[in-house]
Amino acid sequence: MIVKFLYDKGLRSHHAYSVACLSIGLSVASWVTSLEVEPGGVDRADRWGTFVATWPATWFGLGQALAQYERAEG
Repeated sequence: MIVKFLYDKGLRSHHAYSVACLSIGLSVASWVTSLEVEPGGVDRADRWGTFVATWPATWFGLGQALAQYERAEG
């Protein structure tokens, strides 16, 4: 139901895969930025990196669901 809604709104599997790949880079960037800027040290940087690192799996999973829906539609 959610996948159909997103598909009808124009989201395709390649969009989700692109966001997943970008969020991997964002995870590394947030870790480095937190390490350099915030006074919390490595512990705080690790928490930021881990938090953002959960996003790629979500987007890859959504991409898989959309790809299956696209095959069923096509």
